[in-house]
Amino acid sequence: MELADWTGFAGVSILLVAFLLNLGKKLPENGLLYIGLNLLGAALACMASVMIHYTPFIILEAAWTIVSLATMIRLLMRNHPTN
Repeated sequence: MELADWTGFAGVSILLVAFLLNLGKKLPENGLLYIGLNLLGAALACMASVMIHYTPFIILEAAWTIVSLATMIRLLMRNHPTN
């Protein structure tokens, strides 16, 4: 296996673990750990898709990464008000 394969495998594994933990009620879907795992997993899967030049998954995983990042920022700002 090549680096792109290992990167994609790691990213997809992280996404699936987060999903299964959420389904099993071990991680709340609005928790920082769940969002963080989604962010990391999607970013790695996106990177692997870039490495193999597979545009449909670049778009999917980039969108997933951006949404996860925006959600994480919103949660962090809500938990740490600047007032």
